[in-house]
Amino acid sequence: MSNPTIIAIDLAKDVLQVCKVTSKNKISYNKTVSRKALKELLSREKDCLVAMEACASSQYWSRFALKLGLSVKAMHARHVKPFRTTQKTDRNDALAIAVAATQLTIKPTRILTIDEQGLQSLERIRDLQKSQCIAISNQIRSLLGEFGITIAKGDKALREAMPYIFEDAENELPHSLRAVLFSQWENYRHQVEHLDSITEHLEVEVQKNHQCQKFMKLEGVGPLGAVGLVIALGDGKAFSNGRAASACIGVTPVQHSSGGKENIGSIAKKSSGQRLRSVLFNGAMSVVSFLSKRAARTVKEQWLKALIERRGKKVAAVALINKNIRTAYAILINGTQYKPQLLEA
Repeated sequence: MSNPTIIAIDLAKDVLQVCKVTSKNKISYNKTVSRKALKELLSREKDCLVAMEACASSQYWSRFALKLGLSVKAMHARHVKPFRTTQKTDRNDALAIAVAATQLTIKPTRILTIDEQGLQSLERIRDLQKSQCIAISNQIRSLLGEFGITIAKGDKALREAMPYIFEDAENELPHSLRAVLFSQWENYRHQVEHLDSITEHLEVEVQKNHQCQKFMKLEGVGPLGAVGLVIALGDGKAFSNGRAASACIGVTPVQHSSGGKENIGSIAKKSSGQRLRSVLFNGAMSVVSFLSKRAARTVKEQWLKALIERRGKKVAAVALINKNIRTAYAILINGTQYKPQLLEA
């Protein structure tokens, strides 16, 4: 569809700004509508491109527009911002989205299916719950440290030490703090139980997902990594090749080339796949650390072991992530299973 009519939506909770730009590059309207009115407006439109920023509720509106047979382009907010040339208002934001949607170099974000959205939501809930457990644990340790009571690292050490601390009447804990601290400790235990429950539920969903099962056969990819890959890659058709998939997650070197000179740097510190990259890196480091203590058994392990000796463990871990993502992309495109090639005896 060349030079299409664009319906740009500046998303919000209840009141949304909609800007329609015709195929002749004329603004038909730029108005505020309700959620119900937006649904009716989109239902009347034919052969147009619905553009929006990839933010809260963008997945819902993208799927709604697709069901109506419309084209959709959801873009990262940082790609839209340069096209807002005047003050920040809802009208100007909607117009900037419409202009950004015409740029061929701006790639759209992937639209998740209902099942993928559910998996992502479960992972996000677990991540928040884990953060809350860590925050409560750190607060308890810090408060006790002010009274000269130190606890070794790890959840196990905390669970073993707390009962003795509350029973010790000779430590310097004030009576007023002791009761509240005990309540906070009970809160921590409840939060950990809730985290375990969410983790179990997520693991059940991973067992049901055949793509997750395929990805978990890759070295260093566990349930969380598999869920992240399913969400990031989908069916693989959003990427032109395996390198594009790796670049999206942020495990390919950053280029800064000019005048025919190629300058290849390290991987970017910040990327759209930062959460997934962190999970995959932890898994890859476990594989690298374990492999450095034993002989290689597969061709891939032989390559990885040589890379560890040549470049170090962290570089090898990133290289393993890169290879795993490309392999996952090939699995999706070709519909195959991952089978490591064993070394000949």
